[in-house]
Amino acid sequence: MHGANAALESDTPATGPLTAELSVNGTAVVCDRMGVLWLPGSATLVVSDLHLEKGAAFARRGMMLPPYDTAATLSRLGAAIASYAPRLVISLGDSFHDRIGSAHLPECYREQLQGLQRGRDWVWIEGNHDPDRPVGLEGSFCSELHVESLVFRHEPKAGAADGEIAGHLHPTARVIRRGKGVRRPCFASDGKRLLMPAFGATTGGLELRHPAMRGLFDRTRLVAHLIGRERIYSVAYNRMNG
Repeated sequence: MHGANAALESDTPATGPLTAELSVNGTAVVCDRMGVLWLPGSATLVVSDLHLEKGAAFARRGMMLPPYDTAATLSRLGAAIASYAPRLVISLGDSFHDRIGSAHLPECYREQLQGLQRGRDWVWIEGNHDPDRPVGLEGSFCSELHVESLVFRHEPKAGAADGEIAGHLHPTARVIRRGKGVRRPCFASDGKRLLMPAFGATTGGLELRHPAMRGLFDRTRLVAHLIGRERIYSVAYNRMNG
């Protein structure tokens, strides 16, 4: 544990695993440092909370953000798809930052996204930010999807939900060593359900100790798979000292 914390806070690149392999409700899944979930049995790639066109949505409200979030997010998504060559991609809700984001998507980004969709199945899960089918893009649209022993939805259900893979809460985990706290996006799972980190370039997050997480996990079995700069760090919740 101390070694993981030290590596997390170090400026020196750490060597170690790029992925964490685990079972969720009996289905093998792989948490990748790129922020994607891979289901090897069904060749399915899962991303959550892309929040495409977040900068544009803020600009429409008079708040200026650097306008590069969509380009950065699509570049990272393209790298993940090239790495895994999935048969199916699931975008787990809040794919666009608001309900008109897909209609206003600049043509260069639309063509890039259409290229990523080509030759594979694609499912858009309904999110609270984007409750409508994306405009001008291929793919199915639904509120939840069942694959293997898992159910994919945007917002986690209250209480137990065996096999649930959800986004929405953007989980992060915090560890402390020698008085210095380090906070990272993470995959969070107790073996029954899993929460995905946000994939979007300018998204924030909620720590696992936040009240919104209460009741979602068996905390005696909860493990956070933190996305470090160079690798994945798997830390049991009851070992966190933050």
